[in-house]
Amino acid sequence: MNAQATALLRESARALARVSEPNPLPPAKLEERRIIHPNESVREQANAFRELRTCLLGLGGGKNFITLVAPVSEGCGGSFVARNLAAAFAFDDAKSALLVDCDARKPSQEQAFGIEATLGGLVDYLRDDSVDIPQVLYRTGIPRLRLIPSGERREVTGEIFASQRMHAMVRSMQERYHDRYLILDAPAVLESPDARMLADLADLVVLVAGYGRVTMDAIERAVASFDPSRMAGVVLNKRP
Repeated sequence: MNAQATALLRESARALARVSEPNPLPPAKLEERRIIHPNESVREQANAFRELRTCLLGLGGGKNFITLVAPVSEGCGGSFVARNLAAAFAFDDAKSALLVDCDARKPSQEQAFGIEATLGGLVDYLRDDSVDIPQVLYRTGIPRLRLIPSGERREVTGEIFASQRMHAMVRSMQERYHDRYLILDAPAVLESPDARMLADLADLVVLVAGYGRVTMDAIERAVASFDPSRMAGVVLNKRP
């Protein structure tokens, strides 16, 4: 092993140490919150998200990447898929994940993880230059998984996600650690332009279609909203 490779491994170890979890949530608590874990009791669900993670890694070309998870419409379970995909990335001791709740109108990740975002969230950071990223970066109770919540529910224009500050934040969070994978939890595609704007930040797009909730026509219209080169595929989700 050469000196450069050794240095990268040391930096990776230091990075993962910084995202350690001193108070990990027990499996029973994770199951209450509908979050996967590596134990046998949720093996089927965990394996489904592991498979999705593996598919994305295959498309990622060996580098860390940014994944946008977007539901076709409300009620498809996009946020459920986004947080469990993030948890699946965090299963790997050599990887870390950052989940960003980009649904300012109907945020859900803060409640799902049982977090009190006392210092605000993504929208606060984007609107206030005095807010730094570490202030809105929260532990989740899952080792190697961090959350940037949306913050207080509010009406915002989608253009806030197209801002230079948003682009700079996402890229800096990706580039700081080569073992970090970002998952952006987006609003519904057919009910807001926000998901299409957020797609400009992403390397890959995962569309979530609720089982029995959307038609093939709706799925096709949602798929057509994104650059085909970024479309990773459609997840058929039975959970709201």
